[in-house]
Amino acid sequence: MVQSVDRALKIIDLISQHKEGRGVTELATHLDLNKSSIYKLLSTLVEHGYIEQNQKTKKYCLGYKYLELSSILLESIDLRAEAKPYLQELEAETNEVIHLVVYDQGEVIYIEKLEGNETLRTHSKVGRRAPMHCTSVGKVILSYLPEQEVLSIIEKNGLPRHTDNTITDKDKFLKELHKIRNQGYGIEIEENEVGITCMATRYLIIEEK
Repeated sequence: MVQSVDRALKIIDLISQHKEGRGVTELATHLDLNKSSIYKLLSTLVEHGYIEQNQKTKKYCLGYKYLELSSILLESIDLRAEAKPYLQELEAETNEVIHLVVYDQGEVIYIEKLEGNETLRTHSKVGRRAPMHCTSVGKVILSYLPEQEVLSIIEKNGLPRHTDNTITDKDKFLKELHKIRNQGYGIEIEENEVGITCMATRYLIIEEK
């Protein structure tokens, strides 16, 4: 592992967690580094457009480089193009918000969102990550993963409570995953956001040989 690269990536992760940005002292405390080292890493990230400094607050925020990279990434995901017609059809039939997500490192990432025609709006955005244990899409993905991988994800991330309806007991949660796999779809009723109910299923692409 290249130490300077590792530290730079940790800085990016820390900054991305706060919309208002983070200051040098805060970053130095989190990473247990001196301010001089933080300044050097930040100056390099600023030079390349990955980080920007708010001139009023002097805090550092994500740069516009990420919009460029995210746009390139989304355009390169074949799954979006494959699924888009079906998502649009589902949106037309239900008038509801429709999501397409992928699994990444113990979380789900929204890679497509259709708003529907209803007035209800969710906090989800394309590119945003979400927990797996309290979202219908996450639970469906977990239900098809090997049990050992599921247990590892639970061990790493836990089952934190987001609402009163979040399943936080491991045994109950594993039973829920078994039920989802048997029925082929998952439902969550206000487990992630109060007032929001979601249903999800897998989208499979079968390649012809």
